[in-house]
Formats: sequence, structure tokens, C-alpha cells
Amino acid sequence: MTFKDDSEIERIGLGLLDRTLPKSCWTHRAHFAAAIWLLRNRPELTAPLEIARIIRTYNEATGTPNTDTGGYHATITLASMRAASQHLSRYPAATELHLIVNALMASPLGHPDWLLSYWSRDRLFSAAARRGWIEPDVAPTPPWPASHDERHLPYHWHD
Repeated sequence: MTFKDDSEIERIGLGLLDRTLPKSCWTHRAHFAAAIWLLRNRPELTAPLEIARIIRTYNEATGTPNTDTGGYHATITLASMRAASQHLSRYPAATELHLIVNALMASPLGHPDWLLSYWSRDRLFSAAARRGWIEPDVAPTPPWPASHDERHLPYHWHD
């Protein structure tokens, strides 16, 4: 399923922020749509502590407890935001967001298990990974493009 226009992505981003996005709509696709929308339109909300706050409050509002086994997952969120930021950086600023998100979803990132290329299942789904960033144990994560000005990136692969 592809996005037809940017308004669909904006609805997801705003629904996450105001906690009105139905829980059933908070899918892998919606996670990346929200990430790209936030990075483009509300970059001040994409710092790691801020995005954690946004997701935790959204989870609470939709009845999902944030625990060591469910809810907010720091490593998945940070890796996904880093990947979304890297993907977004490949496009001119005027590119419509739905085209960017559709291309992301057509890439390996569109597969829900993409993170297992870098982390073992046990490590990725550990309580430690849910609570905070842990380094991958299968393969190093990709480097940032050399031409990207990292002073404006909220995420770096190797902190």
C-alpha cells in the first residue's frame, strides 16, 4: 500500500502528536511516515529524548503500557529515526513526502524485520535495548553520507 499524497502522512504525524491516531493505524509504515514528517516539519521534536516522550505519551493514550516487554523501544526508535533521517537526506527539500516515504517503504527498510540485519533477535528485543541504545551485534549500521552536514542531524549511527 502506498501513500497517495502528503496529507495522509501529515494526518499520521499530527495524530501521533495529538494522540488521536488510532492504535490500529500505528503500523511499521506509519512509524516511518511519522518519522519522515517530523524530520521535515518538526525537527525540534526529533531529538532522542523528545521523540521518546512523544511515543511514550502516545502509547499511554492508546492503552499501551511502556514496560520492559512492550511499548516504547529506544533502540528500535533511534535506529529507525537514524535510517529515516539518512533516507530523507537523499532528496531535495521540495520533494513531496509521500514519494519519499513510498520509496523508503519499497527499500529494505520497508520490511518490518530490517533491524535483524544488524541486531540478533535476542539482543534487539532485550530489556536493555528497549530502555536505551545498544550497539548492533550482527553487523555495523550504515555510515552517514559523507556530504551530509551532521550539525543538523539529530541522530548519528555511532554515538
